Amino acid sequence: MKNFYTSLLGTLTALAIFSIGAVICGIMFFAVIGSMIGGGGDSKQVTVEKGAYLVFDMSVNITDAPAQMDSSALMGALAGGRNEPDRLQLRQVTKALKAAAEDSRIAGVFLCGGFEPNGYGTGYAALREVREALEQVRAAKKPVIAYLEQATVREMYVASLADELVLDPYGVVLMPGLASQPMYYAGAFEKFGVGVQVTRVGKYKSAIEPFTRTDMSPESREQMQKLLDDLWGDLRNDIAAGRGLRAQDLQVLVDREGFIQPEVALQRKLVTRLAYRDEVIDDLKTRTGRAGSAEPFKQIGLQDYIFTLPRTTGPAIPPKTETAGKRGGGKGAVAIVYAEGAIVDGRGSVNDVGGERFARQIRRLRQDDKVKAIVLRVNSPGGSATASEHIQREIRLARKEKPVIVSMGAYAASGGYWIATYGDRIFAEPGTITGSIGVFGMQLDMQKLANNVGVTFDSVKTGKYADTRTIARPKTPDEMALYQRMVDWIYEEFVGKVAESRNIPKDRVHEIAQGRVWSGTEALKLGLVDEIGGLDDAILYAVEKAGLAPSYRVQEFPRKKELSEVLNEMLGGRSSPDQSDARLRVGNKGAVNELVSRIQDEAHILNEFNDPKGIYARLPLDLVVK
Repeated sequence: MKNFYTSLLGTLTALAIFSIGAVICGIMFFAVIGSMIGGGGDSKQVTVEKGAYLVFDMSVNITDAPAQMDSSALMGALAGGRNEPDRLQLRQVTKALKAAAEDSRIAGVFLCGGFEPNGYGTGYAALREVREALEQVRAAKKPVIAYLEQATVREMYVASLADELVLDPYGVVLMPGLASQPMYYAGAFEKFGVGVQVTRVGKYKSAIEPFTRTDMSPESREQMQKLLDDLWGDLRNDIAAGRGLRAQDLQVLVDREGFIQPEVALQRKLVTRLAYRDEVIDDLKTRTGRAGSAEPFKQIGLQDYIFTLPRTTGPAIPPKTETAGKRGGGKGAVAIVYAEGAIVDGRGSVNDVGGERFARQIRRLRQDDKVKAIVLRVNSPGGSATASEHIQREIRLARKEKPVIVSMGAYAASGGYWIATYGDRIFAEPGTITGSIGVFGMQLDMQKLANNVGVTFDSVKTGKYADTRTIARPKTPDEMALYQRMVDWIYEEFVGKVAESRNIPKDRVHEIAQGRVWSGTEALKLGLVDEIGGLDDAILYAVEKAGLAPSYRVQEFPRKKELSEVLNEMLGGRSSPDQSDARLRVGNKGAVNELVSRIQDEAHILNEFNDPKGIYARLPLDLVVK
């Protein structure tokens, strides 16, 4: 009997603890949901004090597409973890800065923190749009003040136009230039017994080289050097102009110092003064009428300020375009479709451009009479040739019924260029990485790897090529010839499409194709794009082409998920696409974590190679410019 009561008491105690835990978890769950609702909708009440400074903490990842609130994000919030840097949408950032320029309550802008690029976010093309928005603040005679501690090229590029650029006395300017350092796996594949057979067209199509070489090919090195020189030249010139320096003097300083120490940065007028954070804060208190006060200086955070702005508005129509819009009297919307991420066959995940999903979305917009123009924003290195063609097909059909304008972000290359080439007008930034008109196929065989662990294969078949797609053995010469014919055909199709859409002789396209990547500046010279400009420029061009009035609306796709959809996914047992991505997200946490993160990222890229024909139009796997 004693054991019975002891057991009963233990059971009741466990139930009580479980119940209390469940209640606490429930409270946490709904508290997080409440905070997400309060922090994620337009209903949030935000007060802007007269004379406040707009605070832009740059410790974020700036993406083209709006954030997709998904179940993995919700579970991460419940767990109290932070797997990825805070995310801001480029259009919302630039819209907020431009609004601040005209807002009589905003006295100026304060920049601080350091960018946290992730995925395809915070590219130099996007930062140029941010910089141009800050120039409008300065044009409105409002000061831009920047405080930097560890200033990389990205922070210096944005902050270089500040009226006052303050560097921490123990900080540093980490601006030695740009570099790209690909990883190569041929040695590891050989060691572990993984065979790789490739087919490709284009001597510069180096996307396959990490699996077949241990270093850069001469052609790859040539194109990468030219690309980095172009990108760095634009960045260096803008930074120098912002600080009132000559570009050649800045280059001498960068080459001599590498990491520029505070006193040197001050002497060379790269920064205006050295000061600690508290000194800068005290100065802002004085500027906002709170000198000596225990209160913070008058301020509003950029993310809070964004909540005060309507989401469905686009850039204001300039006077020269406004009359055309009124004359047309058009009413309706401009739809922005964000193709951000690798292009994959099928629906894809929330971080991919699924050919099926995006083709369907463009088809819906084509058939929607309320949508008068489409702006395709491309931030993609490409991927599946089949998926790229499915998307391009819908672009061609949509073009027959309404304007389709393309805006290129950091990347619009290979398959990213494939889906862009038929736009009525293509806008790119100088730092856009585009072109890469080339095709490759990659076939893996695991025979040696399997044999090493005692696994063998055997087969029966009904035809010569019935088991061609197997990974159990290397391909025969006849089979490789079959794949090469397929690659040659896709490449000729790609070249022909560019020649037709861009009105360039086919022979000339062959010359500038070959899988070579180009900067936006060079792409303009070659006729691959029409104009240097950002997303707002593309939107305004679409408005003009569609004859819309100044009251036009903007719709964005893929749209942000509602909380009810996220809960249905969670409670219905559907995992978010992000949850299937088990990659470790690490920030600046040491050399080992950085190496692990890169390997995991590139291993994930292999999962994106899902074209049914095994043929891809994609950039090199590791075209990371730092």
